[in-house]
Amino acid sequence: MGSGHRLGHLLGPRLGRQFGWLWGAYGTSALGTWLAFGAFPVLAIRVLHAGPAQVAALASVGAAVGAAVAVPLGPWVEFRRKRPVLISMDLVRFVALLTIPAAFAFGVLSFLQLLLVSVVVAAADITFRAASGAYLKSLLPAEDLLVANARFESTAWMTTIVGPPLGGAAIGLLGPVATVVADAISYLLSALGIRATGGHEPRPEHREAARMRPRDLIDGWRYILADATLRPLFFNTALFNGLVMAAQPLLAVLMLGRLGFAPWQYGLAFAVPSIGGLLGSRLARPLVTRFGQHQVLVVTGVLRAIWPVGLALPGSGTGGLLLVMGVELGLIFCCGVFNPVHATYRLQRTATDRVTRTLSAWAVTTKASTAILTAVWGVLGGLLGPRTAIGLAGVLLLATPLLLPRRPAAHLSEPKPEPESKPAPSGA
Repeated sequence: MGSGHRLGHLLGPRLGRQFGWLWGAYGTSALGTWLAFGAFPVLAIRVLHAGPAQVAALASVGAAVGAAVAVPLGPWVEFRRKRPVLISMDLVRFVALLTIPAAFAFGVLSFLQLLLVSVVVAAADITFRAASGAYLKSLLPAEDLLVANARFESTAWMTTIVGPPLGGAAIGLLGPVATVVADAISYLLSALGIRATGGHEPRPEHREAARMRPRDLIDGWRYILADATLRPLFFNTALFNGLVMAAQPLLAVLMLGRLGFAPWQYGLAFAVPSIGGLLGSRLARPLVTRFGQHQVLVVTGVLRAIWPVGLALPGSGTGGLLLVMGVELGLIFCCGVFNPVHATYRLQRTATDRVTRTLSAWAVTTKASTAILTAVWGVLGGLLGPRTAIGLAGVLLLATPLLLPRRPAAHLSEPKPEPESKPAPSGA
């Protein structure tokens, strides 16, 4: 009984059968994504003989165009039940990914198809994330959101640890197409899991037959920028994520090129530190209980910005590898605490009838800023060298804590009034 009590204390309160199915669906699709990590570049290089510019386009152009495609989906989804949207986005990704092994089998696979699939998957991913945030908020009471987000975060880091090594082995034994098939099947299983959540989801109130107007497309950004606490957090996360991701390709060039590390050593440098994310996500709830949500958000937001500058310092050999692993461990641990607290803070601060549009705008901005900064840092890496460009990103990251919310915000209990509902002047 004592061990069961300790286990229950570690895992937190039970969140019900519906959340269990949603959590299982998330874990399944996350594992599939990490199993297929690197499959598209491998296909582009080994099967289609693509050059560096084309491979970079898969990561940057695909994500940027996918983000643009997702812009009108946010307000469209807002006025629909979220569970059918989640199932639909999973099925869209399932079908899109299955076209790749089908084309490969018939010998007609092309780089254009890889690019189009990456766009569809990116758009569906943004829409899924936005709808899942709104669905989660309707599924659980506010006091359980941090527990739920911490479980999602720990699952994400667990699949990050397990997925890439298994996917790399599968690519070596069966080829990259096999991992794409596994990723596609994971989305089908995710759709079945979300369908199994059951329950009744009330239909959101329709506004003028839910017809979108041009101003609805930017409503998510208007809502964020009008909120004194969401606004700085929005710029902080967009800039932080963009700079961290922009430095990753340059770190690969530095480690695999000039420093002479083997590919397995490079993979080890990021797989092992992911344990820090798992640990951080488990500590998020106890830390918030003891110190408060806002303090944990700010402190970990500051601490996570300190580590990346160290990625410009490693040398060759075991010492350099251990330095990279230590820096990544510190960074990932802080992110493991910050991310679920941030996700909960954002959900609690956002009115229920604006969650999907707000999260869509947030995800679109993050994807687009990452794509732009990755391209810019690619140019800087060519001009200044990868080590100097990584160091520059690290120095700029030191300023990101200035964009964190400076004071605790009251959680919303009622939706904010919609500014567009006011009657327009007759001459407008």
